Amino acid sequence: MTTAQTQSERPTPVGLSERAAARVAALIEQQGNPELKLRLSVSGGGCSGFQYGFDFDEDQKPDDIVVVRDGVTMLVDSMSLLYLTGSEVDFVEDLVGASFQVVNPNASSSCGCGSSFAV
Repeated sequence: MTTAQTQSERPTPVGLSERAAARVAALIEQQGNPELKLRLSVSGGGCSGFQYGFDFDEDQKPDDIVVVRDGVTMLVDSMSLLYLTGSEVDFVEDLVGASFQVVNPNASSSCGCGSSFAV
């Protein structure tokens, strides 16, 4: 890899769809803070055992995996990555509403709302 390549050109263990990147960019613009990054995490809880968390964060930690798509940065901590490798974050709008969803091949089941899962 040459030094001219960007983070977004490297293979990443977690993906961010074009729709999700566009929605995050719009939310960051609304916040008026271009330093914000989307943080995706996994914690215990939810109706299926684990739940996804989405937050904005200005600080990148040393163990974070960094995913860049269309100028948007997503951070995933190394513990959450254990449950998220191979996943993609998407933004879906339908008749029920709009939400970020994680398409996770590691999940053996998930709840109806899509915010919690089991492995």
